[in-house]
This record gives sequence, C-alpha cells and structure tokens, in this order.
Amino acid sequence: MKKLLNTLYVTQPDIYLSLDGENVVAKREEESVLRIPLHNLEAIVAFGYTGASPALMGACAERSIALTFLTMSGRFLASVTGIEKGNVVLRKTQYRVSDSEEGSVRIARNILTGKLHNSRWVLERAARDHELRLDTKRLKDSSYALAENIHLLNKATTLAGLRGIEGESAVRYYSVFNDLILQNKDSFIFEGRNRRPPLDRVNGLLSFVYTLLSNDVAAALSAVGLDPFVGFLHRDRPGRRSLALDVMEELRAPLADRFVLTLINNRQVNPAGFVKKENGAIIMKDETRRTVISAWQERKQDQITHPFLKEKISWGLVPHAQSLLLARHLRGDLEEYPPFLWK
Repeated sequence: MKKLLNTLYVTQPDIYLSLDGENVVAKREEESVLRIPLHNLEAIVAFGYTGASPALMGACAERSIALTFLTMSGRFLASVTGIEKGNVVLRKTQYRVSDSEEGSVRIARNILTGKLHNSRWVLERAARDHELRLDTKRLKDSSYALAENIHLLNKATTLAGLRGIEGESAVRYYSVFNDLILQNKDSFIFEGRNRRPPLDRVNGLLSFVYTLLSNDVAAALSAVGLDPFVGFLHRDRPGRRSLALDVMEELRAPLADRFVLTLINNRQVNPAGFVKKENGAIIMKDETRRTVISAWQERKQDQITHPFLKEKISWGLVPHAQSLLLARHLRGDLEEYPPFLWK
C-alpha cells in the first residue's frame, strides 16, 4: 500500500515557490520563509496567483509530486503533471466505458450506492451518539429514505435516472444536516447547500474541504494511471476533473462532512474567522484557512479498516485505495467496482 506522505499547502497569496537543490523553498519578496525536502512531499497545493519556478515544476513532474494551483477561494486553476503512470490500455478502456451509457451506469450506480450508504450512516451515528440532544426521529426518517433510495438505484438503467435519485437523496440528507451542528448554532447555520459563492459559514467550510478532498482524489487517480478529467457519473466539461468528482462522492459524508462538523462542534473554528463580501459570499480568513488545513492533515492520519480490502489504512489513503480498485475493475480484475461502504 502506498505510504502516506505530506501535502504542502501554501495559503498566503504573496508566496513564490522555487527549487534549491532537492528542496522546495517558499519565498516572500526574495526572503526564504520555508524549506522542505522534496522527498518528504506527495503534493503541493498553492492558493493564490504568485506561482512557482519552472525548475520546481520540472522537479515535481519528474518525482510525480502533484503541484496544483487554486484561487484563494479554492477554485481550480491548473496542475502540473509529469509522465503518466499506468498504461495507455487502461486509459483507453476508461474512455470507452465513459462513452458507453451502460458501462457508465454500472460504475455510477456503485458510486452512488456508496454515497447514499455513507450519508445514511452519518445520520445513524449522530442519532446514536447524541440521542439526548437530537430529534432522532427526524434523523431516522431521513436515514430510512436514503435506504429506500439505495434500492431504487438498483432499478435505474440510465444516468439521468441515477442523478434523479441522487438529487432527491441530497435534499433528504441536507434537510437534517443543520441538526448535526451542536455548537455556535446561532452563527453556524445551514439552511441548504449553496456554492459559487457559498453564502454562509457552513457552506464556506464545506466548499473548501470538498476542494481539498477533490485534489487528493485527483492525485490518487493520476497515480494509478487513470484520467481524473474523464468520469462516469459527472460528464465531460472543459476544466472539470469529472472522475475525481465521481470518486469523492463516496467520501463526502464520512470524511469531509464529518470533518466540518467536528471543526464546528469542537469549536476549532469560530464565527469571527470569516468575512462577508459585497456579493454576499462568505470566505475564510487566512488564520481560519490555516486551522482547517492543519486539522485536515491530522484527520487524514486517522486509521480505519478498509471495508473491502480488510486492511488497516489511514483516511488519507482511502482515495488511493478506491482509485486502485477502480483501475482493477476497468482492467477486468474485478467484476464490479467496490464502493467504499463506511460504518
């Protein structure tokens, strides 16, 4: 199993990244503020526009270190990749299956089964762990609706049908998401999913963490030889990493959503750490962003037993495990793609 290395997150917009020997150097106005050996890194994610030197980009490409550039709000700008791993046969198979409605439905159905299953168990765990503080009947009703929709997935034969079930399930799941917020309820209020831009603190956190997760999944897919831009549930769109969005669907609830709830309920973030723009967008201050990223890195070190592989791995390796399983399915080694089913 792949060793979990570190990701360097550059959150300050005035930082320029360069190469010095075997080290990545972060500079502010020609002054070095950080130096890290490249062999300690798996990925570099830079927020802002200052950029990186061509020498560093080349070194990252040679060493298969994912180098990703995002805006300060987390919107994807560009990534640097080197010689692709895997083989051309795997990617040609991926493209053929993506072009096939039937082939795409088979994989998308399993992905959504994982998503609905995991969303349901987030609610079930909350009802169990906080029985005296929550309206457990509301949570149980939504959980039951998700369970029923999992059965409906097995009957759907088109991508449109699958998306319809997913959409209805998302409404049921998010309808009780605000119930799971136990601290600072006056300041962290969730009244429904909104983005581009997020209009409240909870959506701001969710969007940012989804971006972090998407980057991790895209890097994992590339590492096993798959094209993160060609998906099965999410269709082709210029600049959109559709397959990364596909695979991360299973991980939104158990990894990203629970992480955001932990940040709020443990008071690791506070209302003063956000600002509201003229257009109504809510964005994090630099200090809050650093807190979230640090906690995210720690969360990825937590150990779980993978439900299919039956191996103990860290959360940070789950995207790599799922990418590997998807590649094995496309190669014909597995009859079905096994979704990540968490409890």
